[in-house]
Amino acid sequence: MATGPARVEEEAAIDRDRPIVDPHHHLWDIKAAPGSLQTPQTFLLPDMAETVARSGHAIVQTVAVECGAMYRADGPELMKPLGEVEFLRGMAAMSASGDYGPCRIGGAIVAGANLSLGEAVLPLLEAQAAAAGGRLRGVRAHTAWRAAGMFGFPCAPEGRGTMLSAGFVAGARRLERLGLSLDLWCFHGQIGEVAALADAVPGLSIILDHVGTPDLSGPAGGEAEAMAQWRAAIRDLARRPNVCVKIGGMGMDCTAPIGSRAERAPSEILAERWRPLVTPVLDAFTPARALFESNFPPDAASGSYGAIWNSFKRIASALSEDEKTALFSGTARRVYRLDRLD
Repeated sequence: MATGPARVEEEAAIDRDRPIVDPHHHLWDIKAAPGSLQTPQTFLLPDMAETVARSGHAIVQTVAVECGAMYRADGPELMKPLGEVEFLRGMAAMSASGDYGPCRIGGAIVAGANLSLGEAVLPLLEAQAAAAGGRLRGVRAHTAWRAAGMFGFPCAPEGRGTMLSAGFVAGARRLERLGLSLDLWCFHGQIGEVAALADAVPGLSIILDHVGTPDLSGPAGGEAEAMAQWRAAIRDLARRPNVCVKIGGMGMDCTAPIGSRAERAPSEILAERWRPLVTPVLDAFTPARALFESNFPPDAASGSYGAIWNSFKRIASALSEDEKTALFSGTARRVYRLDRLD
């Protein structure tokens, strides 16, 4: 079976003593399966701990985000995502022992849930909160949709417009009442849906993942237009004070199975490549409402864990100390309420 991202010699960490909260990574054990488009691979706590240690960066805490791993095989369909929370709590408990280094991996958990079920999702959310042992901070629903499909899988027509449905809005309101946040990943053509949801549930903390991924898969020559649409959508979304943005996810390849591509670009190249995406987000949201994320292992398609954080430090080099603190740890601590962890 394939393992996680290949072990590579890391770059020397820039500004290595700066505390970092990584607010977005995954843990998984993807098995080989007949006919599956997924590349078999393992990325569990020991892999993440080694990745963090090898990077040389001062990663002090992480947020483990759902990825559909370890769902229960049996029981009601509604409750199957509970298995992932149980799995992530176990990984977090192992990390909390200190046997895997000083970084507290999975200190907070973002679970998966089908919010389109509306109020019917409540039993799952309550069970996830109990299973997380105080670590549950929010939910991420499956909302990303593009006509060309994702990660080698064909387009699922029923996924279009999910965030606009009455059921999804009702599920989002349930999250608000429970004091949980909502992570959303979408492509730039869907950012308007995020804005509409933020207006419909203004008391809900919404975190847009992966800078609202610009979809550049259209006709040749359309990339400039797509980027212009993305910038306009980001500016409009920033008018909603209940929305923050994660800056990351810019290195994954949405056109191929995760793990099938691994480029090892140095941080100088990554910074140059990603600056046109980072600058408009910071201009619109400011560092107080933005947070750097590794999105590892998917972003290993472009660079190593250490190079990703070095690229962010290069991009942020001209910012003030307060702004850097917000981007690398402060906003994540506030958004995910990390001061409330045991």
